[in-house]
Amino acid sequence: MNITDVRIRKTRGDRNVKAFASVTIDDAIVVHDIKIVEGKNGLFVSMPSKKVGEKYFDISHPITAQSRSTLIDTVLNEYRQLA
Repeated sequence: MNITDVRIRKTRGDRNVKAFASVTIDDAIVVHDIKIVEGKNGLFVSMPSKKVGEKYFDISHPITAQSRSTLIDTVLNEYRQLA
């Protein structure tokens, strides 16, 4: 997986969601609304999801551990550069 672009939109206010990211993969597909969240143990990335009944389900997500790690590391690095 080759991430070719990352765009970060910071949120305002006193919320746990610090920003939203859009990630372009291989100049061919984009994933919007990836959340950057401040949790008890620091920042983490939450993939786009939808609520069905009382549960949330990811709309899109990385398939392999390596692609998940690449996506998370890239998004958090871009976010930290804006801080």
